[in-house]
Formats: sequence, structure tokens, C-alpha cells
Amino acid sequence: MDLANMKPNEVRSLIRKGELVQPTSGMCKGHIQANLVIVHKDLAFDFLLFAQRNPKPCPILDVTDVGDPEPKLMAKGADLRFDIPKYRVYKHGELVDEVTDIEKYWTDDLVAFLLGCSFSFESAMLNASIPVRHIEDNHNVPMYITNIETEPAGKFHGKMVVSMRPIPHQQIVRAVQATSRFPQVHGAPVHIGDPSIIGIKDIDKPDFGDASVIKEGEVPVFWACGVTPQSIAMTSKPDLMITHSPGYMFICDPMDEDLAVL
Repeated sequence: MDLANMKPNEVRSLIRKGELVQPTSGMCKGHIQANLVIVHKDLAFDFLLFAQRNPKPCPILDVTDVGDPEPKLMAKGADLRFDIPKYRVYKHGELVDEVTDIEKYWTDDLVAFLLGCSFSFESAMLNASIPVRHIEDNHNVPMYITNIETEPAGKFHGKMVVSMRPIPHQQIVRAVQATSRFPQVHGAPVHIGDPSIIGIKDIDKPDFGDASVIKEGEVPVFWACGVTPQSIAMTSKPDLMITHSPGYMFICDPMDEDLAVL
């Protein structure tokens, strides 16, 4: 299957049928991909405020009506209970399940948030002839819990998660320029170079995803990551938070360029 050139509704249909369970980087080239967070209605305002205060890791693309799994702005007719390849379920800060649909967990008091994902700006990087290692090597992007504190809001607090891409040193400025055009999908990097400055002890041991090879002449570049809410779930310990599994995103109908600001 030519997943890179398929339409989002076609790929979502395969996912809903259980025929496609793999990381979504590189699928539906040019279309927005999104992170997922689902919480009970009584925590929805707290999370909305948390996202508003932390737009780099948690840029909001869509919020569902209470009890409604359809993301009407990002994909009319889609169903967030089934249309993501893999989900994680956190209860009181503990990861209790990883599943391919969340039908058994869905209740009529849940609110879902779709957050911008850095997979969306990878098309711009590739168009600028900037290599994206995890696409080249066909593995999940490496993600790390940092020492960068998020701005707390209500129940939610904790450390920022970042994703990393090795960039040839002569292309770093171009990578910053390419991704800065997309603030709704994390925008410019939050750190370039020495991982220890942001609390990463071993670049070869990501907290989520798979390690990427950093070649001679390349520099690790770090972007804020929409997996941050999973770090927040572990520290804030809400009674329930449902997320996507890292790297297994929701594919939206709009194009990446629809979010470009320059």
C-alpha cells in the first residue's frame, strides 16, 4: 500500500478495521497529524487552560463536544474511539492498557482534544531537502522527558516531552526556518545541541519511540512534543486520561499548509 499518497479517510478506514497498526509518520503526505488527549468533563477546563498556557507542546487543533467522539473541525465523520492505530489508557498516573480501540473505555462525559504534532511539519522539512531520520530508517521518532517545566494549570503540571531529529549542522538554520512556519504543530525547536542541558542523560535511550542514529556532522535538534500530556498524566495522576500511543497519531483532513503562518 502506498500509505504516503493515500487520503486520510482511506487510511482511517484501514485503521478502524484493524488492518493498519503502525506508527503514522510519513502517511498521507501533506496532511495534518494530531496527538490525542481524552479526559472527563470535570477536568476538561483544566486541560484546556493547561494547553493554552503551554502552546509549544500542546497546540490545540480541535476539541470535541462532551460525549461526542467526532472531531468536527479536523475530520468530519471520523470517530476518535477507533481511528487511531494504538491508544494508551492512564489511570491515576499509571499506564494500565494499550489498545487498538477505546470503545470499552468511552463514556458520555468524556471530552477529546486533538493537539498539533511535529509529524505535520516533516513534509516541509523534506521539501526543503532536510533529512528526517526516523522516516529514512522506518522507525518511530525518539522522544524524551526533559527537565523543562510546563506552566501548571488546575490539576495539570509536569515536565515537557521533546522529539529529536538529527540535522546536518549546515542545515540547522533551514530546519528552524521550515518548522517556524507551523506554530500550531510545535513550530521552531526548543533546543539545539547538548541533550544534557535539557535533562536528557542518554540520547540513545529515549523515553518513548526508538533511538535514531546521529551521524558524523549531525546535531540533535529537539522540538516540543505532543506526548507531553502523557508525562503530565504520570505526574498529575488524573483518574483517567486516554491518549494516542507515541508515534501512532490521528490523521486529519486539512493539509499542513493550512496551518502555515508565513
